[in-house]
Amino acid sequence: MDVRLNAWVRGRVQGVGFRWWTRARALELGLVGSASNRPDGRVEVVAEGSRENCEQLLKALRSGETPGHVESVGEQWSDARGDLTGFIER
Repeated sequence: MDVRLNAWVRGRVQGVGFRWWTRARALELGLVGSASNRPDGRVEVVAEGSRENCEQLLKALRSGETPGHVESVGEQWSDARGDLTGFIER
């Protein structure tokens, strides 16, 4: 069963290629969703797919290997809605 991961990434993550990097990792994992800049400086990541692959994306967001500098990543899990296609940057 697929799940939905909502992650909020805080730090220096806007204007440094972070959303593009996140999209590339998500596509490698076969996930659908988006990475969006938020007005408060965070990036919101929404991803749907297998729990295992979503956990791999979350691990990558926290890996220290991202562009910019991640201070913290908040997460929320729910059932997949199935309304997403592809992975886009907003």
